[in-house]
Amino acid sequence: MAIVLLSLASAAATFAVLAGFLPVEPNSDLLIVMFGLNVLLIALLVLIVAKESLALWRAKKAQAAGAKLHGRVMRWFGFAATAPAILMAIVAMVTLDRGLDPWFSSSVSNVITRSVEIAKEYTETQCRMMTREIGLMAGDLDRAKTMFEQDRGLFTKFLTSRATYLGFPHVMMVKADGSVLERVELLPLDGMAPPGPDDLQAASDGEPWCMIPREGNVFRILLKLGGYPDTFIFAGRPVDPRALEFPAVAQAGLAYYRALEERKSGIKFAFATLYTMIALVVPLCAAWLGLNFANRLVAPVRRLITAAGQVATGDLAVQVPVRESDGDLAYLGKTFNNMTAELKLQHERLTDASAVIDKRRRFTEAVLSGVSAGVIGLDARGRITVLNPSAEALLQVDQDKVLTRPLAEVWPELAAIVAKGGKASQHQMALMRGGRERLVNVRLTSEQSPDSDRGLIITLDDITDLVTAQRSSAWADVARRIAHEIKNPLTPIQLSAERIRRKYGRVISEDRAVFDQCTDTIIRQVDDIKRMVDEFSSFARMPKPTPESDDLCDLVRQSAFMIRVGNLDITIAEHTPDAAVIARFDRRLLGQALTNVIKNATEAISGDASAAGKDGRIDVRLAVEESRRIITIDVDDNGKGFPAENRQRLLEPYMTTRESGTGLGLAIVGKILEDHGGGIELLDNPEGRGARVRMWFPMTSIESIKSNGEKLAAEQAI
Repeated sequence: MAIVLLSLASAAATFAVLAGFLPVEPNSDLLIVMFGLNVLLIALLVLIVAKESLALWRAKKAQAAGAKLHGRVMRWFGFAATAPAILMAIVAMVTLDRGLDPWFSSSVSNVITRSVEIAKEYTETQCRMMTREIGLMAGDLDRAKTMFEQDRGLFTKFLTSRATYLGFPHVMMVKADGSVLERVELLPLDGMAPPGPDDLQAASDGEPWCMIPREGNVFRILLKLGGYPDTFIFAGRPVDPRALEFPAVAQAGLAYYRALEERKSGIKFAFATLYTMIALVVPLCAAWLGLNFANRLVAPVRRLITAAGQVATGDLAVQVPVRESDGDLAYLGKTFNNMTAELKLQHERLTDASAVIDKRRRFTEAVLSGVSAGVIGLDARGRITVLNPSAEALLQVDQDKVLTRPLAEVWPELAAIVAKGGKASQHQMALMRGGRERLVNVRLTSEQSPDSDRGLIITLDDITDLVTAQRSSAWADVARRIAHEIKNPLTPIQLSAERIRRKYGRVISEDRAVFDQCTDTIIRQVDDIKRMVDEFSSFARMPKPTPESDDLCDLVRQSAFMIRVGNLDITIAEHTPDAAVIARFDRRLLGQALTNVIKNATEAISGDASAAGKDGRIDVRLAVEESRRIITIDVDDNGKGFPAENRQRLLEPYMTTRESGTGLGLAIVGKILEDHGGGIELLDNPEGRGARVRMWFPMTSIESIKSNGEKLAAEQAI
């Protein structure tokens, strides 16, 4: 600290001496001593700053806490002090150089030199003017000599008029012995002494003698008169005193200017050296002060950084030592300690709350994953926030692709129900996914939240199977009652008709053809009604399947062959795997279902008026889907296809689109597949026009299929 203060004091003293602020003559010996002292102090400052900078560089290289802040503070502090000092030194040197150069330029030198010449010229000009004017007066007086001799009073007036005209306030006619013949004094003039003998002697040759005053401001001139023996005309005229003083002043200024001009280079060098030393001393002192200030500032900051790093690693119990001498940083340390204590408390509370929330989340996820109903959660803006696996399966979407997206963008039909149903309501809707129509029960429930922006929970229950089962059960009961009530009177009616035909057929001679036609009609219609009642009975009392291991490929081929024989105008092709597909099923019931579906396909082709003239085609495809562990049988036709709306109701009893149909065929097929653990789907033909009926049921394991296939092959070989 002492070296810094001594350096600043030495630089200030040097400046004061050079600027003349101290009563000390800035001679060369004194300046050499002062400059040498300044250079020594600057070297010491360089060593001190270099030592501190080296320590800072080592700390930064070691990535010590606060090293970057330390360096940044020092750089900004040094820059804030160095830049103005260097700038002022440059400005001062440039100003000094630009200020001295004009003073010693040729123009200034010419002005000062000419001022001295002008001062001399002024004096000479005054003498020339007075010489000319005194000559005019002398000529006038010579011509007025007669007046002088005859009338002295008139001559005096004449002399006064000439003195006034020529601007001489004081005029005298003096004899060679100094006596005055005539005197005209228009104004009193101080310093108008009469001419002395030397003056008279100097003017005796007939030339004007101009006398420049050394004191006072009166120019005097003496001229010998040619018309008067030993007589001189003596006149005086006052001038501005400054005009008489200016020559001496100009001469002294010229001498001082010459002396300064000789010292110009020395002055410029001295001040330039001084400014350079100041420009070095001030930045070095600023750098030292910046380092010390940064040390005091960074020490508590470094402690805070270290503690913050510990907090970042999870140590919330860390505390920093607080020193009151640190000022605001001490308050910052106290605040940091309070913050870590509060963070520790909050962390403990959050940990407990997080454990509770995580437990509830796992429970909620387990519940949502286990429920059969689909659950969709919406926020206040209608964006999807929750989608459980049942909803994914029902809506056939990927959860990751729909989360955070608006419901109206993903499922417009559901968005319409939400917009119409409000916050708490229940609706039913038909949902089409992958060509399948499902009946879904939609329940809307608002979140229980005190906020005005509440979310919404949508619950989706697939009630298609339930409704179908309810309807099938109801229709089965109806079928049993119809079969019981109708079948009982059918036999007596048929027997009575046959008896009437046998007993009275021989007796009736007139309209015998009409009689036979009527009895035949009664018997035929009774048979038709019996067949219909039998179908009712079959639907009402569907036998339980008796599954056995058998080859599905053989079943498909036999069913297609049976229908192909009766419909030669329609191409019926079966597509089965090369190897046998062994599964456990009831061959009679499943064959009945497959035959019924193929028969319906032929009737759809035959009843399609728009396809007249075109070749009818039915493709029966058997496939094993290993991924889903199911066996599918697809029956594709190019007939009129299924209606776009309410096609799922065709699986209900007594629902048909044909005039002669009973509406029980597909219902019986669906019941058979349901008893096999599978189902039936009504789809569009993927190859274009027509329909596809997909029948599916679970498959046995691959090992069971292989073993059963080998066993069946062995039995067939035997």
